[in-house]
Amino acid sequence: MLFTQARSVLQAAIALLAAGCAAPSFAQETLVPTPKAVIYPGDVILDEMLVDVPNVARDGSGPFVDSRSLIVGKAARLTLLPGHAIPFSGVSNRKLVSNGAEVKLVFSEDGLFIMTTGAALQDGSIGDIVRVRNDDSGVTVSGAVQPDGSVRVSGG
Repeated sequence: MLFTQARSVLQAAIALLAAGCAAPSFAQETLVPTPKAVIYPGDVILDEMLVDVPNVARDGSGPFVDSRSLIVGKAARLTLLPGHAIPFSGVSNRKLVSNGAEVKLVFSEDGLFIMTTGAALQDGSIGDIVRVRNDDSGVTVSGAVQPDGSVRVSGG
């Protein structure tokens, strides 16, 4: 009787494999970036500051970063600890413009190019719209932060 049951189970398994059903697979461990050492708020995250590890501790709220390319070159907003997953809320784009700092204002339209300086009235990252007080006129203008740290303004 035991032999008959074993034979039935074996035949069922062979039939499932023949029908294209694969044997159960185990989920592969995914590697996620975590700091090698403590990364403090304001620090720019470099590739050499990270190590990929499986099953890191996930403290706080998610979602968590699963690829180095998403955070390398960004700035830490929180203290990031070794062995702990990095939440997306823990990183941000680097601030290229700081409140109170002198910035270059650039206006370019239809062949007209004007460049002057101003005082930033707020922090900003690439693409952010920031307010700047023009040093020459005292007028406050808004413009987009450029990759070089200048602020591009357009005509109204």
